[in-house]
Amino acid sequence: MNLLEKINDPSDLRKLPRTQLTPLAHELRQFLLESVSKTGGHLSSNLGTVELTIALHYVYDTPRDRIVWDVGHQTYSHKILTGRRGRMPTLRQLNGLSGFPKRDESEYDTFGTAHSSTSISAALGMATAARIKGEDRHAIAVIGDGSMTAGMAFEALNNAGVEDDVNLLVILNDNDMSISPPVGALNRYLARLLSGQFYAAAKNVGKSVLPAPVLDLARKLEEHAKGMVVPATMFEEFGFNYIGPIDGHDLDSLIPTLENIKKLKGPQFLHVVTKKGQGYKLAEAEPILYHGTGKFNHLEGIKPSTAPGKITYTEVFGNWLCDMAAADKRLVGITPAMREGSGMVRFHQEYPQRYFDVGIAEQHSVTFGAGIATEGLKPVVAIYSTFLQRAYDQLIHDVALQNLDVTFALDRAGLVGADGATHAGNYDLAYLRCIPNMVVMAASDENECRQMLTTAYHYPGPAAVRYPRGAGVGAQIAEALSSIEIGKGEVRRTGKGVALLAFGSMVAPSLKAGDELDATVANMRFVKPLDVELVKRLAQEHDFLVTVEEGCIMGGAGAAVMEALAAAGIAKPVLNLGLPDNFIDQGDPQALLASVGLDAKGIAASIRARLVAQGEPRLVVSNG
Repeated sequence: MNLLEKINDPSDLRKLPRTQLTPLAHELRQFLLESVSKTGGHLSSNLGTVELTIALHYVYDTPRDRIVWDVGHQTYSHKILTGRRGRMPTLRQLNGLSGFPKRDESEYDTFGTAHSSTSISAALGMATAARIKGEDRHAIAVIGDGSMTAGMAFEALNNAGVEDDVNLLVILNDNDMSISPPVGALNRYLARLLSGQFYAAAKNVGKSVLPAPVLDLARKLEEHAKGMVVPATMFEEFGFNYIGPIDGHDLDSLIPTLENIKKLKGPQFLHVVTKKGQGYKLAEAEPILYHGTGKFNHLEGIKPSTAPGKITYTEVFGNWLCDMAAADKRLVGITPAMREGSGMVRFHQEYPQRYFDVGIAEQHSVTFGAGIATEGLKPVVAIYSTFLQRAYDQLIHDVALQNLDVTFALDRAGLVGADGATHAGNYDLAYLRCIPNMVVMAASDENECRQMLTTAYHYPGPAAVRYPRGAGVGAQIAEALSSIEIGKGEVRRTGKGVALLAFGSMVAPSLKAGDELDATVANMRFVKPLDVELVKRLAQEHDFLVTVEEGCIMGGAGAAVMEALAAAGIAKPVLNLGLPDNFIDQGDPQALLASVGLDAKGIAASIRARLVAQGEPRLVVSNG
């Protein structure tokens, strides 16, 4: 690591002679592999962008020139070269280095990213601001082929193409890599561009405009003696100067090309072809397996676990989806590019005609499901809580307003751990319960998750079931596809003085806290419709109520309980426990919950402190 140790920021990199950049890339790739294997993290994508990262920081005057990394899971090389090499052992850990670009972490992280397809918009904004301020600097957006399929990327291209006096460069990092296999017409188009015939025609062109991708059309034109034509590519139709494709692992191609582009004015588009998992044969062979890894021995590779473990909520959903599809031919499964993450691989294999991956297009996924529902079929949209935020208008306007029968399976609800604030599903209870016609449920264990999914499926309107990442409490799962009564909670423990009204994942720690305090604990199950009768009964039978949820307190389930009490004219002391009004960074999920007082110990301590503060120590009962 002789060269890498000399690089503390990009100014050190720019002092190196060109001949040392390829050896540096080898050192950087080896460092990445060894580091990520010890911490876990995104590997395939980062191995594929080593040379591109070196070239960008070598040619451009960063941080004066702005680089925006789309999604941002491929920025480990960027972090290492911008003064954070020594912090890599803390990657994705509590108080450690974020796995994504983060503005308050480094001046080189010009824009925070973690969701896809935002880079071109942000970089265009930066380039426009530079023009307005009279500053001569560049803005570069690095976007993958998977992210390029999303609508927001094309909205930005459409806007940028008419701004012919901005210093904007869009780099398409084309590695045919996304978390799930890339889909859609655009992906097929890009695949055609990378055909053997295309490379044969473009290989020796220094600064090329793409030749005709539609070869059959060209042949027909030739047959009719109208000659061969080379139509402009779609990127040039957007107003960009298209350059490429070039080998994204060849620094002798990358650096001169970027140096030439730097001299050009107006929006530029560089097509770079890279290989996912480059330089690590195991990742090259199985890039999805090595996309996001835990800790592993990089000399041996990732080994399948032989130890039996608890079933995850994602697996509960995937099994339920297949079972319900077998029982009802009307079921249609939809995912916005998260087949593996949402547990739909088996469903795809068993019911390919009823499986739809619409790509990174959350808005489309929801309205697509709404359209299916109008024809009497029953769509199930599997989507992460944090990604449903991207389709909020569609949820309201296209589904709920028309009261269409769409089931939403919300994975990754609550804190998610290593991915941090960008992926946490902290707000779904608040943003869903305010929508008319919605039914909103929170599962307390694996079996209840299956029951709630069945309940949502049979409900003739929009319904959402939220469940956390990872394994549950180890509950026995019944095979039957049984429902539960809508709007009805249950008392899980009877105590005195204090009643805990727990939602979803907070039922288990609340039961432990209830044992310690000899308090009543209710599994509320439904955030909407709330079991108002149970709320009123608990208020009448207890002196003090506590709501507990793994979601934002503001506007959340606890707020729904207080609204119900107010509407009933019941004045009762209430303590709302949940996630605070700030973004929570990455870390071990249980440690994060403990840090905000949502483990059993924290729940009990918060209740004791409030009761003592209110002069009610008589209600504090300890069984320990």
